[in-house]
Amino acid sequence: MAVGEIIGINISERRGTQKKEIPEVDLIKGFGLENDAHGGNWHRQVSLLSFEKITEFNERGARVGNGAFGENIIVSGIDLRVLPVGSQIRIGQAELVVTQIGKECHKHCQIYARVGDCIMPREGIFAVVVAEGHIKKGDQLEVV
Repeated sequence: MAVGEIIGINISERRGTQKKEIPEVDLIKGFGLENDAHGGNWHRQVSLLSFEKITEFNERGARVGNGAFGENIIVSGIDLRVLPVGSQIRIGQAELVVTQIGKECHKHCQIYARVGDCIMPREGIFAVVVAEGHIKKGDQLEVV
């Protein structure tokens, strides 16, 4: 069982706007993060990205902050990209199920325009909330 730690939690009030970091949030079954514009009844309720991949990207000169890729949860200690669809992720009482690995970008983001690359399409994963719970920065996250 792989174990990691939540390094950051991010939400946006409206689609198309950069996410802002928050210290804690409720995960709502069938929706995603409370008050996040991307929540809803669909297969990409929650987006996750590895802290280590963001760090590597920044070491190449990107200088992006938490939430810049549109990620909801930043995780350290687990290479999320290798988790297969259907993997279960538990954070306290909350539980997520991975529904998608990576995504297609139809138009390049501001990061891509500035740096010539973006890691979310190949490193980000998406999940749905199957069990509710309250999560916060520093919480342990485990793949079950």
